[in-house]
Order: sequence, then C-alpha cells, then structure tokens
Amino acid sequence: MAKSFFTAVVHLEEDIYVAECPEVGTVSQGPTIEEAIDNLKEATELYLEEFWLNS
Repeated sequence: MAKSFFTAVVHLEEDIYVAECPEVGTVSQGPTIEEAIDNLKEATELYLEEFWLNS
C-alpha cells in the first residue's frame, strides 16, 4: 500500500486539544497535542479502511 500524507490542524478548546484532518474530514481529541494527533491518525486510518472496503 502506498504511503499518504495528510494535514493535521490542532487547536486548544478550553482544556482539550482538538485535531482535524481537513482532507478527509476526520476529527479527534486528546489531553495533549501528541495524543490528539495519535487519536486523529487512528480515526483517519479506520475511516479510510472503511471507505476503501465499501467502494
């Protein structure tokens, strides 16, 4: 499988970091920037796996 690169936009909302991938439309969160990005990676991978399986 080819490797893809996507953008992660992270911002702080009150006391939690929110990370979003504008190319795919996935969003996740975490108590630290690193955890928010890790959660976003997982959410994006799961979304893309489901998208490709159903296309």
